[in-house]
Amino acid sequence: MTGDRRKPGPFLKSFVWAFSGIGQAFKSERNLHVQSSVGFIVIVVSIYLHISLSDWIHVSLLIGGVISLELVNTAIERVVDLVTEDKHPLAKAAKDIAAGAVLFFSITSVVISFLIFLKYIL
Repeated sequence: MTGDRRKPGPFLKSFVWAFSGIGQAFKSERNLHVQSSVGFIVIVVSIYLHISLSDWIHVSLLIGGVISLELVNTAIERVVDLVTEDKHPLAKAAKDIAAGAVLFFSITSVVISFLIFLKYIL
């Protein structure tokens, strides 16, 4: 240990940048607001139904997966918009495919969540 006070290295700054990116996305992305709201409702329902620890793990992975995919989708949209302002078919395909990934995982999450909650409701 040298005893000198150093500025945070790139590793610590990467956390600051990551949280900044999450904040920027939440400020501008409507779908992220919707998905986060749905995730919050699922958490409230999970608390109400007293789901098991293993079900909490599954529900948390589903919520985190949807939000993470939406963040990746947002990043892809930004990069495509940075690269071209023209309506290029490959740019459209990249955006549509990224959005499709979010939609696919969201539908899968709804189905799995329904199966998880069904045993507590019946």
